[in-house]
Amino acid sequence: MAEEASAAAAPVNFDEDEEVTPGYVAPAKKTVEEINNLDADDEALVRYKQTLLGAGAAGINSGGLEVKILKMTFMSEGRDSIDLDLTGDLTTLKDQSITIKEGCEYKLKFQFTVGNQIVSGLRFQQNISRKGLPVSKLNLMLGSFGPREEPHEITTPDDEAPKGMIARGKYHAVCKIIDDDKTVHLGWEWTFKIEKDW
Repeated sequence: MAEEASAAAAPVNFDEDEEVTPGYVAPAKKTVEEINNLDADDEALVRYKQTLLGAGAAGINSGGLEVKILKMTFMSEGRDSIDLDLTGDLTTLKDQSITIKEGCEYKLKFQFTVGNQIVSGLRFQQNISRKGLPVSKLNLMLGSFGPREEPHEITTPDDEAPKGMIARGKYHAVCKIIDDDKTVHLGWEWTFKIEKDW
């Protein structure tokens, strides 16, 4: 019980100026319409843009960028995937811990939609603390995505959960999905417990 109170006590701050990839420079902003009109006489490039943006991209309205994060899925061999719904009441995520086996390899998968414009440099940031002390920090580039009706899905590289008796316990994660323009599309908190077994 005391562990739960202390884990939520200390806010974890993100470094907004931290470079995800040293030397990376965000591309100039262009609307989908501007991109479609570039090199319109080059058939191969037009086909390539349709592959990236989807055949219906020309019909997308010129409203502002809309990115909606739908869910985050925890995936590890030896157990069923765990979906965290990111469309509803996000406060419930930090009240219901998921159990993670110590030392297991896992991936996170994100499902999201992009509407109206291209989102450039979408990335996942996560700060993890235990008993109020920072434990780890992740700043992972997900990529740039064009608008389309069906959701995008991206899976992170393999990671390994902490292991050993000292690593067991409850952890608190503060997350956000942000883009090159520093627009935060979603922020949420979740908790998990590292235990000896599932």
